[in-house]
Amino acid sequence: MSCYETFQAYAFRSLGYGERLLPKSEFTLCDQFVLIGSGLMWNIYFGALAILTGFFFANALAVAKNSDKRWLRGAANGFIFVFRGSPLFIQFFFAYFLFLSLKSVSPLFNPLSAAWLGALIVLFLNTSAYSAEIFYGALRSIPKGDIEAADAYGLSGWARFRRVMWPTMMRLAWPAYTNEAIFLFHATTLVFFSGFPAWRQQGDALYYANYFADKTFNPFVPYPILAFYFILLTLCIILLFGAINKRLNRHLPQERRSKMRFKMQLIR
Repeated sequence: MSCYETFQAYAFRSLGYGERLLPKSEFTLCDQFVLIGSGLMWNIYFGALAILTGFFFANALAVAKNSDKRWLRGAANGFIFVFRGSPLFIQFFFAYFLFLSLKSVSPLFNPLSAAWLGALIVLFLNTSAYSAEIFYGALRSIPKGDIEAADAYGLSGWARFRRVMWPTMMRLAWPAYTNEAIFLFHATTLVFFSGFPAWRQQGDALYYANYFADKTFNPFVPYPILAFYFILLTLCIILLFGAINKRLNRHLPQERRSKMRFKMQLIR
């Protein structure tokens, strides 16, 4: 089978299109590049949707944590503590068995036991907790002069938050939030490696890399390919979030613009 034929057969296999059977022997480099790249679509799906939905929930949690109301502040602190205090792998494990229990109660809960929804919910909750702490720190770091200026212009309540506090909070939090986005995309490799099963062997990039490593007894080919794909994905995230960061800081002098700094997170 030529590389072009391999691409036609396996390019969208992780989504259920193309050849149903995985190659069993005589694995070529093209086979591994195509199938691992096919699985990367799931990683992009999980990461993109979790970031988009978690962004709004994280903002709400940060505001709740900064609230004067004790019950609201306590609820936000409790949620953040639980999801930041427990490993993501364990969250996947317990969520899967919880969703299986709900599935036995009513067929309406059947989609929750599938990775496309159940794992997405776990990632959404996890990134919301981490992002909320980032946004809360930025919210507390807003210069008092900005708030006093808003008061002087007669802004209060929602208008003050929307026009003054929220843009400043985003500008201060964005470099750290970019690191959270990168780590979240890396964490999507745990989805099919933990409790959620791959239906019809339609897994993510790590699922296929692990398949080739087991079949060939040589992890030094599929895993570097996996790393290569994630490095490209990380570069795309850096470029996208860097453009947003530049947009957020466009009104500031060059020397006052916050720089994007990326730190390696070995332990979450």
